[in-house]
Amino acid sequence: MLLEALAILFITLSFIVFVFQNKHEGRTATGPKPLPIIGNLHMLGKLPHRALQSLAKTYGPIMSLKLGQISVIVVSSPQTAELFLKTHDIVFASRPKTQASEYLSYGTKGLAFSEYRAYWRNARKVCTVQLLSASKVEMFAPLRRQELGVLVKSLKNSAASGEVVDLSQLLGELMENIVFKMVLGRAKVDRFDLKLLVQEVFNLVGAFNLADYMPWLGVFDPQVSNSITYLALNFHKKNIFLTIDSVTDLIKLRHIIYSQNFLM
Repeated sequence: MLLEALAILFITLSFIVFVFQNKHEGRTATGPKPLPIIGNLHMLGKLPHRALQSLAKTYGPIMSLKLGQISVIVVSSPQTAELFLKTHDIVFASRPKTQASEYLSYGTKGLAFSEYRAYWRNARKVCTVQLLSASKVEMFAPLRRQELGVLVKSLKNSAASGEVVDLSQLLGELMENIVFKMVLGRAKVDRFDLKLLVQEVFNLVGAFNLADYMPWLGVFDPQVSNSITYLALNFHKKNIFLTIDSVTDLIKLRHIIYSQNFLM
């Protein structure tokens, strides 16, 4: 009885929210009529880009959709894309907040997920000047040449012995070693698998999360993604975040120790 009552309450609240939002929305571009609660989510299918292309043929190059609770504008022509991405790029510069970005970037404070404002501009300036300037990139050129030399020598040995190699794996390890040496001063840290960690982050950020489209559901989100329940997925995100935090703490500690030794 309790579950039935909760289900009825859930459906009722969902319908009330849907009706209330529709009454208070302003004028939008043309688009398919949304269903209560789920909006147009059911129309995306397994290949959203194909579904959106098909819908654009009916509703034009600027189309509005309702993905759950979130209003979305879909642009499907070069001319209109230029308006959004170039002419009015500042208006659309901020990325929508997601639960994954909340966990993985300190409440969307990372450069990739932060809103376009003074904080983001300052962070971008720091990255450009301190990390990505021509002098900083050139400073690590000997390191890159050294690691490339190790890879080429390994490939020569494998070719001489007729050994089959996985280039994708070797290139991944090359990038992993370069990044670790640039950031930590050594090739690998036993506690962290950087490549696996990055893959996990991309998987979590790219995974479909119903709560991103119906934020008001909160912890009652009925999502099941790849046989992982919502609560288990959240727990996994938190674990990844804690691991990233540990990597960051290790980097800061090494820099502090290096600075103290340099000043002594």
